[in-house]
Amino acid sequence: MRVMVLIKATHDTEAGVLPDEKLLTDMGRYNDELVKAGVMLAGEGLHPSSKGVRVRFSGATRTVIDGPFTETKELIAGFWLWQVRSMAEAVEWIKRCPNPTGEAAEIELRQVYEAEDFGPQFTPELREQEESLRAQIAQKA
Repeated sequence: MRVMVLIKATHDTEAGVLPDEKLLTDMGRYNDELVKAGVMLAGEGLHPSSKGVRVRFSGATRTVIDGPFTETKELIAGFWLWQVRSMAEAVEWIKRCPNPTGEAAEIELRQVYEAEDFGPQFTPELREQEESLRAQIAQKA
């Protein structure tokens, strides 16, 4: 199963405060463990929401909203994408994670939908299209 690991933003991450050398070293070591174990598929930190935008959809209307966004507890500062056997395994890995902000932090884990989760409405044609897109993405990586 794939799991998206979401590192919640703090006032410091939203202010653009970068991690110190110790945290970068600790995270580098942790990421190395994840890669060697075959768990980590991707992972990145995100710039503050002041450099982002949101697009609100209402029927056919699209409205662009420039950051920053006010509710820090609702924002994401970084992410990993992991391949694990179970949510319990993901939780065990996250318990070993260095504190990502050095202060009170919160990390959310969410299972990623797989093709089989969509049932019969995900037709053979849609599955073929999905597989073709994934193959194209893999070629560009």
